[in-house]
Amino acid sequence: MPRGSRFQRFKSILLKFVLALVVLPVLPVLLFRFVAPPVSALMIERRVESWFEKGSYSPTYRWVSIDKISPAMSVAVIAAEDQNFLQHYGFDWQAIQRAINHNERSARTRGASTLTQQTAKNLFLWSGRSWVRKSAEAYLTALLEAWWSKRRILETYLNIVEFGDGIYGVEAASQRYFRKPASRLSVEEAALLAAVLPNPRRFKVNAPSGYVRERQQWIVQQMDQLGGASLVKSIE
Repeated sequence: MPRGSRFQRFKSILLKFVLALVVLPVLPVLLFRFVAPPVSALMIERRVESWFEKGSYSPTYRWVSIDKISPAMSVAVIAAEDQNFLQHYGFDWQAIQRAINHNERSARTRGASTLTQQTAKNLFLWSGRSWVRKSAEAYLTALLEAWWSKRRILETYLNIVEFGDGIYGVEAASQRYFRKPASRLSVEEAALLAAVLPNPRRFKVNAPSGYVRERQQWIVQQMDQLGGASLVKSIE
């Protein structure tokens, strides 16, 4: 085959590959706008990890409508993870700049992922900090912001976020830790759940460290400053 023909074939294959990467995510993003995801990428990843670890792994995942989740829980995760959630379009550039400045001065890395970015990653992608994954996350974040409402993003986040080993979603967490449905969570309980989100495999809801308790109280204060339950009424 002539060299020019091989190059043209390579370009054609590369173009099709790139096009597939762009088009393939569109269908699940549109589908999960209306349908509860049966599983997330994070759940699959944790299941695979469990095959190589000792001990049992019994995941719990219970999807509930955001109408059946205490408003305090919605406010708590916004206060803890993304206070500009209602204002940004998927990326909080000010928070990103603050994180960059902090990471240049400190050995303790600080992230700046929004709730939309975390939803995109947990639902569709693998863990890691590679440029490939971050690029895919950015693309999916843009799709979610374009085609989903803020309410749907928040609802999905609350239902798939990890609250402990094998515990996915606020309903499963509420039943496990407080023996009650998510609809009945108090402000303090919601803040405690949100306090472990930076690292739910290290921080424990049922055995909170001093740091987690301090973070819980800070979240309660932030919830009050954000307007409490009235904040949820503005989410569409």
